[in-house]
Amino acid sequence: MAIETLPESSLPVTRPFRVKFGFLTATPIIAIATICLVLIILMAIFAPLIAPHDPLLLAPAKRLKPGDATFLLGTDAFGRDVLSRIIYGARISLLIGLGAAVFSIALGLVIGLVSGFFRWVDAVMMRVMDGLMAIPAILLAIAVVSLSGASIWTVMVAITIPEIPRVARLVRSVVLTAREEPYVEAAISVGSSLPKIMWRHLMPNTIAPLIVQGTYVCASAILTEAILSFLGAGISPETPTWGNIMAEGRQYFQIKPSLIFWPGLLLSIAILSVNLIGDAARDALDPRMKQREAGK
Repeated sequence: MAIETLPESSLPVTRPFRVKFGFLTATPIIAIATICLVLIILMAIFAPLIAPHDPLLLAPAKRLKPGDATFLLGTDAFGRDVLSRIIYGARISLLIGLGAAVFSIALGLVIGLVSGFFRWVDAVMMRVMDGLMAIPAILLAIAVVSLSGASIWTVMVAITIPEIPRVARLVRSVVLTAREEPYVEAAISVGSSLPKIMWRHLMPNTIAPLIVQGTYVCASAILTEAILSFLGAGISPETPTWGNIMAEGRQYFQIKPSLIFWPGLLLSIAILSVNLIGDAARDALDPRMKQREAGK
């Protein structure tokens, strides 16, 4: 008796993942965090139009000047406008945070998909990821920057490398569960190609957790960049970043605390906003969280 084989087109296909952005205003706190983050992003995008002065313009005669009508937040030790440097600093910090999140998710997704599907690759690749995770992220970043030189791309790569294993392990755990599902086994039985199985059936299951993980990576990258700059291992000091501004201002903290207060405040608001949005995304995208709320 011949066994009838279903055509590949009749197999169930994982529906495309659709993000609903209603969670961004789910609670007043999340709405405030969303507004703050949007304002910081707009400030970074339109920095040339908003900044009142050139952030690199030196004016030694006006060094450590208090705030007035010309310099709203005063000047630093080199006579540069603090407000303009903070506005332009948002560009670098957000660029590094977003870039680190995108690159770590892209690379971690590929590694996690392959490791989760092929057991022999998993045995080797996860040991490499474990080795990277055993090294403190800040020390690894300092080592990479020291060897390659300080630049935006070098710092971005240095921050991305420690985040890849975390993303890879997250994707791997999702794939290990999804590959045992009947629709994946059916796709394998009808001879679907491996790239097609991974792209159509396995990868859609990873999008929701990756969105949440991406927010945490972005916040962590912004903070790590500030730490590297504060320690003198980040981008060159003349480049306006929140970390560089605080690093230069720590010598004059007793004379002018605002040199650290204002960039530190914006840094805290940006990181807190991203983390709050990440928590809201997790609650909205994780079915288990919804079941817990329904059971209460």
